[in-house]
Amino acid sequence: MSVRAQIGAVVVKDVRSEVRNRYAINALVMFVVTAVATILFALRSEQPGPATLAGMYWVVIFFSAMSGLARIFVSEEERGTALTLQLTTSPGILFAGKLAVNTGLTLLLTLSVSALYIVTFPGFVIRSPDIFALTVLLGSIGFSASATILAAIIAKANSRGTLYPVLSFPILIPLLMTVMNATEKALEGAAFIEAVGDMQVLVGYCLIMIAGSFLLFDYVWND
Repeated sequence: MSVRAQIGAVVVKDVRSEVRNRYAINALVMFVVTAVATILFALRSEQPGPATLAGMYWVVIFFSAMSGLARIFVSEEERGTALTLQLTTSPGILFAGKLAVNTGLTLLLTLSVSALYIVTFPGFVIRSPDIFALTVLLGSIGFSASATILAAIIAKANSRGTLYPVLSFPILIPLLMTVMNATEKALEGAAFIEAVGDMQVLVGYCLIMIAGSFLLFDYVWND
């Protein structure tokens, strides 16, 4: 079986499991709806500016993603399938498949939050679609890469609920600050050249996280 087929098999397995259980999707939907409703009640009739909207947008995505993506390896430990995966699948292929699943979930999350923000917040108008689209794509990849390796690290720990946010927040601070800045520029209608620096940071972050995760995953998963 080719590498692509093996990665596809991991993705199909996780997608079927998620469709059957719907744990991650339900967690993401409930958190997004609750967070946006809370923000609306807090703001009432106030109209926040682009900087505030960009910050609230990515804060909702951050906490929603952390509530759902952590299950990618924890569920394997709970179902007792982790040992089977260790025996039948190489670490690199397993990580690539899990990363693909988390990336898909994160992209679905960001698109859903974007649509919800456009409907509920009149000031959330995307005036630079090219900046916004690339920010969402790179931000989603960065989030999923960080979430996947951290989920593998905390999967065998006893205090999983405490460890995950503690480990994820410091690692994701550079990503959060960059995507917030780039999203603010997209809402203000800035030219793409003004966001090139942010895009370079995002690309570098994604490459570092993915490459570093591939190098470390073998030791984390087989420990």
